[in-house]
Amino acid sequence: MSEQRTEIAGLESTTVATPDGAALAVRILAQADPAAPVVLILPAMAIKAKYYLPLVTALHAVGLTAAVLDLRAQGDSLPALGEGPGFGYRELIEVDLPAVADALRERFPQAPLHLFGHSLGGQLALLFAAAEPERVASVTTIGTGSVYWWSFELRRRLEVLASGLSVGVVTRLRGRWTGGSGIGPMTAGVMLDWARHLRTGNYRPSGSTRDYDRLLREFTLPVLLVSLDGDRLGPVSTVRYLSERMGAAQRHRWHIDRTSGFTHIGHASWVKDSELVAPAVAAWVVEGRPPR
Repeated sequence: MSEQRTEIAGLESTTVATPDGAALAVRILAQADPAAPVVLILPAMAIKAKYYLPLVTALHAVGLTAAVLDLRAQGDSLPALGEGPGFGYRELIEVDLPAVADALRERFPQAPLHLFGHSLGGQLALLFAAAEPERVASVTTIGTGSVYWWSFELRRRLEVLASGLSVGVVTRLRGRWTGGSGIGPMTAGVMLDWARHLRTGNYRPSGSTRDYDRLLREFTLPVLLVSLDGDRLGPVSTVRYLSERMGAAQRHRWHIDRTSGFTHIGHASWVKDSELVAPAVAAWVVEGRPPR
């Protein structure tokens, strides 16, 4: 791991090398207490880690060590999108997250690791924790629902299915996803795995031998699923559907609406209210007390 100081006082910029040659950028704001819980933030598709720095700062302010990862080919992680070999969910879950978890364990050997995933980052967090639960103490997701078309409200199902089919066709024809339909540019492998899940409801990452659907059903970790009122990308029905797939997990729900004191409740704009998110996450992580 190579380190340098960046714009926020005490914030470290760290590079984690993966076995297949990627260089993953991780930013860490550490507590003086080496046993303070570590919260690793996993971004949404095509959103840079820098976007989550308000959350990193807010989590640190309530006593947690906070880290945020630039997903492979996003932000400062290398190789950049389109410059390296293709990859999909398998590489993100089975190569990248173990490497980052190992690096954080080496840096903070006394601290439990908690995952906080936004949208796609929440999917990755849940699948990684289900497959390797010994590495993780809990999972929090926000704006993360199943993308299975049937999980959406009845009036939107055909629209979502048509959009997913279109994404799959365009990605195969172009060899990549250039952006559109509310989704930023992404490598073909990720988009084809995403489109397969949208069509079938199953997690079958290309090249993986794991049965993620069974692992999700069986894993028993504490999970907090946060939904956002009016979120078209991760509406309540999809969060509920995803929650029901984790029958053995210690599941809790938190729905954020105008009565919650938030002024920013969009799929990504919630970050602007990080000072409200952080204390709730801290109570959940430290005391196991879910927000109401």
